[in-house]
Amino acid sequence: MICKLRLPFLYCAVIALCLLAQSAFSQNSFERELKQQIDSFLAVKPNVDVTQEIPQVGQRELYPSDAPSALLTPTGFGGYGMYIFGGLGGAYPEVYKNNKADLIASVGACVGDPIEAVNFAASLNMTDVHKFRDFSGNFILSRKLFTGTSIAAGALQMFANNNQSDAPGSTFFMAISHAVQTLPSLTPGSSRLSYTIGLGSGRFYEKSPKDIAAGKGKHGTAVFGSVSFEVIRHLTLNTEWTGMNLGLSVGIRPFKSPISLGIGVANLTKYSSDRANMVFSIGLPLSLTRLMTK
Repeated sequence: MICKLRLPFLYCAVIALCLLAQSAFSQNSFERELKQQIDSFLAVKPNVDVTQEIPQVGQRELYPSDAPSALLTPTGFGGYGMYIFGGLGGAYPEVYKNNKADLIASVGACVGDPIEAVNFAASLNMTDVHKFRDFSGNFILSRKLFTGTSIAAGALQMFANNNQSDAPGSTFFMAISHAVQTLPSLTPGSSRLSYTIGLGSGRFYEKSPKDIAAGKGKHGTAVFGSVSFEVIRHLTLNTEWTGMNLGLSVGIRPFKSPISLGIGVANLTKYSSDRANMVFSIGLPLSLTRLMTK
């Protein structure tokens, strides 16, 4: 998620949706912003059924909601166990352009126990879906710190082709997330309220050439964050600061399957970009452990 104006957010979204979809312990997001618009989906995160996949480390410990808690930014909750995942995200209209949508696709896998050690997730992005080109990679490490709290660090949009990518630079970040333990949700094992604070380079700090030309400055805040509240079971309302702008989104897990959906509005302030735009993401994680035991 870097510099362009396209789908930087989407990276986070897809990754987040996939890693987030896992359910509780894993989130973020398929690890959002549509930074200036979707040239940097994060790294998808697989979903997991807390009651079946995650060991109960503490009594009645609450994890994040199983619906996406962030669409534009990564969270500290990563994957759990062995998952493969994929996702698609988009933004409309693309900022500084007229009536053009931008899409990004991502596919990846994660492995590892973030409670006993770490979970490692890697994914491949395709930021030019229409022409089937412009590939890059995401790499995220996550670990549980203590009850309801997890940390993640990673690199986004690595190895992008300078001749094809709208945002060829890489982004590095660290994020810490917490699921509030005193607010249980209607979803068993989940918290109704969770939040994230993080620090990053690239898409979280460097503004696009068009932002600079428009007099919006060269740098964002580098600090990003999100707050997510579960309104009803499997549906969250999310507020996010991407380091570049403000976004609002809804996360939904509509079926018993791990498919997760996110839809929202990005660029709500004049701090960057020339307009607000709609963003969406859909992610699907599949547990390799479950597939192998069937």
